[in-house]
Order: sequence, then structure tokens, then C-alpha cells
Amino acid sequence: MLSKSILKSSVNLFCCLFVLLSITKSNGQNTTYNQFWSEIQFNQTISKKWSTEIDFGAAYSSTESSSNLFENTIQRSVRGWGHYYFSPRLKFSTFLAYYNNKDVPEIGQFESPEWRFALQGIYYFHKTGYTLSTRARTEFRYMKNQDDDYENVIRYRQQIKYLQPLNSKALREGVVYAVASDEIYLKSGTKVTGESFFDRNRFNIGAGYLFTDNIQIELTYANEYLPRNSGNQFTNALSLNLSFNNLMRNIKKRILENIHKDSDDE
Repeated sequence: MLSKSILKSSVNLFCCLFVLLSITKSNGQNTTYNQFWSEIQFNQTISKKWSTEIDFGAAYSSTESSSNLFENTIQRSVRGWGHYYFSPRLKFSTFLAYYNNKDVPEIGQFESPEWRFALQGIYYFHKTGYTLSTRARTEFRYMKNQDDDYENVIRYRQQIKYLQPLNSKALREGVVYAVASDEIYLKSGTKVTGESFFDRNRFNIGAGYLFTDNIQIELTYANEYLPRNSGNQFTNALSLNLSFNNLMRNIKKRILENIHKDSDDE
């Protein structure tokens, strides 16, 4: 009953926001950008209930005069996570991150360093052959505006995500999977991010592959719609994520195994 209620509430929220978004009017000319997003993730298990994670990200973008998606380096970031697995269906997370925003089209293409803190919860609906999840995240952002003053921005994100293994019933070594998600962003109005209540809508679709149980890669296409007072912005992005689980622990284990093997051979 709880899972059905959570799913129904998430779907209702998305429907309401899409209706409101569709009737929102903005003045100005629409602009489209092509971008490339990359992220490398290192996850470390601490116990059955806890894990940590550190991410390194980079983003590149085209400009109004060039369609090359690597024309500008617009952002670099580092995030440190803590994850708590309350149950097999529910995970709580928090992170602290630093974003070096530079020439970001959505905030006016000026340098805007940012500290970000977030609280997040994910509820999983595990079904035979696929997994459906809903994610809620609240972000507290401390960003520099074009007047060199720092502003506080609060942003709420709600996501629905679908993941399905294609050559197996479960995610494991050698499995290819399909993934699709849609996410609504809502924010407080500020000078640095604009006064609009709707920040954006992001749709992702793509696939991933598990090289081992601890190493996987994911390649997706993302389409973003950003309503802005100066004109709507559309972003087409290619996103590449590489994840490592317990990397140092596995390397240490492999080294020790090789040492023991060499000793046995002698």
C-alpha cells in the first residue's frame, strides 16, 4: 500500500507540473545548446547499511556561434556522498559538492563558483525483469552572481526512473541494461538563476553495461527544457558515466591473491 501511494503521488505531481509548465509563457527567443556531460564515480561500502561515494564531473557546451559540443568547458565539479540503506526499497543520501561554474549558458555565461548541499531519498519498486524508482532531492546552493555577491538558492527535484536488464533478469557482470528517466526541477527565484519557479525538465534515455559486478559504464541522451524570462533554452546532451565499486579494496585483494599465488608456486 505504501509503495502504491508513493508512486501515485509522484505520478500526480509530474502530471500537475507538466500541465503548469505547458501553460507557462516566456518572452524572447528560444536557444538550443549541444553539450557533453561526463562523471566518474567511486563507491565504497562501509557496512551493510552504509556506503560512501565521491564523484568527479565535467561538462562542455556549444555556443550560439558554434555547434561544437566541446566548444567551451562550462563546469567542473566534485561531490562527496553518504548513503544509508534503510531497507531494500528505501535509500537516504546526502552530499556536499563544489561546482566550478564557468560560461554556463543557463546562468548567463559568467563565472559562478558554487557550494551545494543536498538531502535525497530514493524509493525502489523492484519488479520481475525491471526496476522502477522515484527520487526526491532538495538542494541548498550557495552561488556567486554576476555582481560577485553570493546568493542562496533552494531547488527541489523529483524524478521517475525505469531500468531494465536486457540479457539477464538481474544486474551482474556482462549485463546490458536500458534506462530512462524524467525529472522536474523547481527552485527559488534569485538573480543568479532567474526568477522563474520552474527551473527545468530533464528527460534521459540510454543504456549501460557492467564490465564486472563492480565496474559499469552508462551512456545516455538527455533533453532539457529550461523556461527563462529572456527566452526558453533547450539542451541536447550526451552523458557518459563510469562507476567503480570498492576500487581500492578490490585492487588490494587482487594484489594479495597474486602474492599468495606466487608463494604457492615457489
